[in-house]
Amino acid sequence: MPLPNNGLITETNRQYYEGAQGYQVDNVSGQSSFITTFNTDLVSGGTTAWNPTDINYPLNNFKLYTSQFGYPGTFLEYPQGLSGTPGFAVNGNTITTTTAIPDNYYVVIQLKVLDGGNYGDQDAYGNTVEQNYGGYSYVSLNDIINNFMSAYVGPEKLIASVKRTDVIFHAKRSMQEFSYDTLKSIKSQELNIPPSLSIVIPQDYVNYVRMSWIDEGGVKHIIYPTNNLTISPYENPIQDSRGIPIQDNFNSNIEGDSLTEQRWRTHGDVPVSFDSGNFVGDWYNGDMWVQSAWYGRRYGIDPQYANTNGYFTINDREGKISFSSNLIGRLIVLEYVSDGLAYDLDSRVPKMAEEAMYAYILHGIIASRSNQPEYLVQRLKQERTAKLRNTKIRLSNIKLEEITQVLRGQSKWIKH
Repeated sequence: MPLPNNGLITETNRQYYEGAQGYQVDNVSGQSSFITTFNTDLVSGGTTAWNPTDINYPLNNFKLYTSQFGYPGTFLEYPQGLSGTPGFAVNGNTITTTTAIPDNYYVVIQLKVLDGGNYGDQDAYGNTVEQNYGGYSYVSLNDIINNFMSAYVGPEKLIASVKRTDVIFHAKRSMQEFSYDTLKSIKSQELNIPPSLSIVIPQDYVNYVRMSWIDEGGVKHIIYPTNNLTISPYENPIQDSRGIPIQDNFNSNIEGDSLTEQRWRTHGDVPVSFDSGNFVGDWYNGDMWVQSAWYGRRYGIDPQYANTNGYFTINDREGKISFSSNLIGRLIVLEYVSDGLAYDLDSRVPKMAEEAMYAYILHGIIASRSNQPEYLVQRLKQERTAKLRNTKIRLSNIKLEEITQVLRGQSKWIKH
């Protein structure tokens, strides 16, 4: 069984900030294996990915450099400057070269970084180093499981024995439940609206939080959902003259294009919008203008439609998010909720939620077993609820100074 995470910092400052770890070969016979202590495992693109000209070489998340002298400008990317059969293999956090590096040579393993690193041609471009920044405030789901197996399972403990698969199940369930309203699981993507006025829903998307378009000054403008203005039908069956859906040779309804979506996309450059209660622009153009011109009315306007930033709608049929025509070419930022399990057991959990997750797993295992004392199940349930409440408070990130700044405007009238 893997050892539990001890929560200690193991990286040096050079490893954390620069993403580099250096060695000096001082063995008489040379050295062929180099063990790293990065928080990030080394990733290789394959058995031939040691060769910079190999198609899989860019899949490595690091570069290997050697130097005879060790000062800036003398480092060469492996295998340049070395004799013997080139090649290396990667196993977790260890690199093993096919031939030994000469005695007194300097070796540097550089994780890929946004600025390209400080060695060789400074072209180790990537974001492996940046992904590790701030990582100490998190613990992986895999470590949560290992810690739980070590601390809560065994002789003279609350759980005498349990399958690791059961712990994984309850750990994943806790991760999903916490992600919805407790953990910081909000992700964001910066995207451009194409001419099709639709973007694909992100792979780990659960629900949207906020949609905004960004102006030339970098200021965001909130885009609101269409609500009751339009809809994206999930099915669009073609009908005969009697209004009955037509079937194909496989007895399934024949689907056509959505006329509702087509009309919404082509209604004009400016969607339904209002300025101080006055209608601005036309909604559908032509004869439909008369019907839409007073939508919401000039007096007693409905605030949900008092919007000049455009609209979006979730198209579940195509798995896309569609936008109104005035947003074409705009830069937008999509903020959405993920369930936290997109990367399986490598998912990260804030350390302030770690104890609550242990309580959730413990209650889940005991409650699902037969012949357990009810008082024990209820006690664990209460502990789970209390620790989850504490976690929400800790992660709420409330700052007194920020609240004070907001309350300075309390003397202003709030209009309803």
